[in-house]
Amino acid sequence: MDRRQLLKRLDTAWRAFQESYAGLPEARLLEPGVAKAWSVRDILAHVSTWEEEALKYLPSILKGEKLPRYSVMYGGIDAFNAQMTAQKANLSLSEVLEQLNDTHSRLVDFIEKTPEDQFRTETRFRRRVRLDTYSHYPKHTEALRKWRARLPTR
Repeated sequence: MDRRQLLKRLDTAWRAFQESYAGLPEARLLEPGVAKAWSVRDILAHVSTWEEEALKYLPSILKGEKLPRYSVMYGGIDAFNAQMTAQKANLSLSEVLEQLNDTHSRLVDFIEKTPEDQFRTETRFRRRVRLDTYSHYPKHTEALRKWRARLPTR
C-alpha cells in the first residue's frame, strides 16, 4: 500500500460514514438510542475524538516514541470513550460537525505530508491510521444504517 491507496481507502470509508447520516433532520441527529444511549451527534463526536487521538500520537510515532497505554491512562478504551463522551456532551450539533470536519481535514493533510516510507509496509504509523479511521468508521456506519432502517417512514 502507498499513501495514495491509503488515502483512497480512508476517503471511501469516510464518505460511506457521512452518507450513513446524510439528510437526517437535526432532531434525529440528537435522538438517543442509535448505538446504545448514543445519538448520531454522539457518534460524530466519538469519531472526531479518535481522529484527534491519531493527530495527537502520529507525530510521536514518526519520532519512534513509545505511546502511553489507554489502560494505564484511562482504565481502558471503554473508560476513555466514556470520558471523552462526557467531555463533549455539552457541544452543540454545529460544534460537533465543525470539529468533525476540521479534524478530518487536518488528519488528511497530515497524512499527505507524511514521508512515503510510512506507507510501504505495516508500520506503527499505518496501523494507527487504520485503527483510528478506515477500520473504525465502518463500525459506526453500520450502526447508523441499521438504526436508520428501523426508523418509521413518513
